[in-house]
Amino acid sequence: MKYINAQKVLPEKLILEIQKYVQGETLYIPKPENDYQKWGTSSGIRQRLDHRNAAIRDAFRKGTYIEQLAQEYYLSVETIKKIVYSHKNNKY
Repeated sequence: MKYINAQKVLPEKLILEIQKYVQGETLYIPKPENDYQKWGTSSGIRQRLDHRNAAIRDAFRKGTYIEQLAQEYYLSVETIKKIVYSHKNNKY
């Protein structure tokens, strides 16, 4: 998050209105909700993790033990359990 001086980007009337509520403080103005992206979307990591988790679920459905999946994917047993038992993208 970077700091921008309000006088450089906002009209004077708006600044005067905001000063009725806040003066001399740093004010955070969030993006509209529809502008937010899920974590990892822009870097592509989210898609890779979703693909990895789908492969883990598929292997589990085919009979691979949780402990074996934990070793294969370098994850804890608890993390594998969260992946295979989660309802998100799960077809149970």
